[in-house]
Amino acid sequence: MSADREKNQDMAHGDTAHTDITFLLAGAADEVEIGIAPYQAVVRGGRRRRARRWAVASAAALVIAASTGTLALAGIGDGNGDGVNQAAIQPQTAEERHVYEPQRTTIATGTDRGVEWRVTIDIWGAPRNEAEAVRQFDSMAEEGVSPPDAKIPKDLVGKGFFVVHRVVGGSGTQVMFGEIDKTNTMSGTDLQSAAMPLERNDTLKVGAVHRLVIGEVAPTARTVTCTWDDGTTSVARKVPANYELNSEEPVIRPVAGSQAAWFVCLGGEERAFKSVKVTG
Repeated sequence: MSADREKNQDMAHGDTAHTDITFLLAGAADEVEIGIAPYQAVVRGGRRRRARRWAVASAAALVIAASTGTLALAGIGDGNGDGVNQAAIQPQTAEERHVYEPQRTTIATGTDRGVEWRVTIDIWGAPRNEAEAVRQFDSMAEEGVSPPDAKIPKDLVGKGFFVVHRVVGGSGTQVMFGEIDKTNTMSGTDLQSAAMPLERNDTLKVGAVHRLVIGEVAPTARTVTCTWDDGTTSVARKVPANYELNSEEPVIRPVAGSQAAWFVCLGGEERAFKSVKVTG
């Protein structure tokens, strides 16, 4: 299922909302079906708005790249008089790029009706050649990750991926998977999200309430508002990377290796997802 990225509109609710989730990321094509998770969900997407936002998005991406050590700096003296810091332009190894072991960030955690839960995201670096892709393919298989449209290791070359896991009561489930396209950054009010039940897969029932919202926004987004079917709202606010995990406070958190920021909102019992948007 592809999200309508032109109008940034909500998917229909009711029967039409109960469809298998596919998490859309804009890639080389305007619409790309990324993968199917083993549960029902409501998906929302937004068009990539580049007009008048491109400079802001580029500046944000530059800051992130510098802070994560992926930006090589040339032309800075190293004290030897050659005018270039050789260490700064040394190519990173596959291990440093997290090709064989992903960078993991916990986006949110808490306790619901006495059961602990958390949402994590793994960022897999892009293999530069087929040899690296073979090792990554095997590492992903060991983690139970099956990249969509990657039938053989060679299909992974030059592509980075994210994997989002929902863990409830110690039972983890891959709920989102997508390719990272560094040429198409999010900006302004762009938003990609999915709403789903906060239940273990072995206890998930038909008609379970979709009250857990997970999504990504531009790194410049300051607030995201989730609205529930009873009219109440939850507001996630931007925090730094080292901000403490607090289940009582929904936040927008930067993720190591990702150009986007990620958020999680959780509605109260029997409060179902209605809408979500960037509000600041």
